[in-house]
Amino acid sequence: MNSFSQFEENLDQLRADLAEHCRKYGRAVDSVRILPVTKRHPLEAVCFAEKAGLEAVGENVVQEAKWKSAEYKGRVEWELIGHLQSNKARHAVQLFDRIQTVDNHKLLARLNRIAGEEGKCQRILLQVNTAQDSAKHGLSPSEVDGLVESALASENLDLEGFMTIGALSPDPCVAEETFMRLREIRDRLGEVYGKSFPELSMGMSGDVEMAVKAGSTMVRVGTALYGERAL
Repeated sequence: MNSFSQFEENLDQLRADLAEHCRKYGRAVDSVRILPVTKRHPLEAVCFAEKAGLEAVGENVVQEAKWKSAEYKGRVEWELIGHLQSNKARHAVQLFDRIQTVDNHKLLARLNRIAGEEGKCQRILLQVNTAQDSAKHGLSPSEVDGLVESALASENLDLEGFMTIGALSPDPCVAEETFMRLREIRDRLGEVYGKSFPELSMGMSGDVEMAVKAGSTMVRVGTALYGERAL
């Protein structure tokens, strides 16, 4: 993993790139946040993030986040950005401030029940497979309406928006289309329910600009900040 000085240098460059993209596409320069992805990096990666002024970190695996959060004494928020199995739902509710990868009715219902038992209002995003890639998790676009309705009726869940993973392609327009589809879903459902869904978590190291262009409010970046993973 990179040293803290290298991490800071990479973070400064990413912030500069984001500001440039925001200006280019007519967005406020502070409208896109960075979620540093600490998965498979040592605990120091979490320390680096908080020391640099970042408020949350992203983890993919419940068990990895469990030991890190137990060891870490700081105040960052923890976001789950990896696939969540229903049998890990209780640990996820106990550990994570927000779960970005809710993608089916069974998981939604289990999270709602467990959050009630834990006395917590669990913040969530719905993961949508806008790339329609069979290798990726997430709802198909045609399934989103039904799960949104169920989420809004769940008294122990707070649906804050949506998440997707960009399509892998050397053509940036392909990723852009993936992201624009999610924004269109969010905007349409916002009108249907008269509710703001402020978070669009989309964009990683290779497709940040297209994500910003499409309206991302959060980019998830790991290796470009921390270097190669060691765990």
